[in-house]
Amino acid sequence: MIAAYQAQCQARADTALSELLVAPLSELERLYAAMRYSVVNGGKRIRPLLVYAACEALGGTAEQADGAACAVELIHAYSLVHDDLPAMDDDDLRRGLPTTHIAFDQATAILAGDGLQTLAFEVLADGSRNPQDADTRLRMLSTLARAAGSAGMVGGQAFDLGSVGHKLDQSALELMHRHKTGALIEASVSLGALASGQADARALAALASYAQAIGLAFQVQDDILDVESDTATLGKRQGADIARDKPTYPALLGLEAAKAYALALRDQALTALQTFDSRAEPLRALAHFIVARRS
Repeated sequence: MIAAYQAQCQARADTALSELLVAPLSELERLYAAMRYSVVNGGKRIRPLLVYAACEALGGTAEQADGAACAVELIHAYSLVHDDLPAMDDDDLRRGLPTTHIAFDQATAILAGDGLQTLAFEVLADGSRNPQDADTRLRMLSTLARAAGSAGMVGGQAFDLGSVGHKLDQSALELMHRHKTGALIEASVSLGALASGQADARALAALASYAQAIGLAFQVQDDILDVESDTATLGKRQGADIARDKPTYPALLGLEAAKAYALALRDQALTALQTFDSRAEPLRALAHFIVARRS
């Protein structure tokens, strides 16, 4: 089921994203080429999938979620462009291709990331792409801004850079990843729910619990794959976290315990969805996929 749903949502998001990344002036073609390169060359589109699935779980339609799905993927893409820079993680491979600053240059990569970030908020504010009322769109904008900024993803990256070479206990490691990885995943689910126009407090709380669990499970599985997978499968340098002496779940807990923890988090996510009907099956399938993926 998840493969067909993923392909359907990927195609929908890719079409919408491609339409957004057309240069308005010939002088900006190189910038937009770097922005397109950073977005459309592969990617599992996990965050847009979560937007669509959360919206549909509450009775909404894919059309209602298109703007939010594009916005979270644009934020995700910008974060990868900047994280890969020499001043950050200094990576040269992403999705099996040279990273944006290698394919273009560092200055263009920085500007491409800036352009993707700001475009995300432009898209989310656009009433023609988001049929929700103005108050709901404002709430969605606030949700994404907090998740992407210093209280969320940016803060998590700062935490991550500062942790290199240091020993973190499990609570500190989880705090870091709830910001760096989890915040945008949680925002994706919240935005999808809000986009449906049918999100009450109880549903939002349950979906928040689900998202917190899968957000952490996603990072645990990433850490496991950094140990077990290979560069060709991952599309990025295998063993990079080990080489940089970054704190990871396998290093802290041991590989088998980390795998067990990922499964426990998946089960927490599924438990959070117990009161939801069959419309939440894509969310359930995504929880399974996140801990079973090999890249």
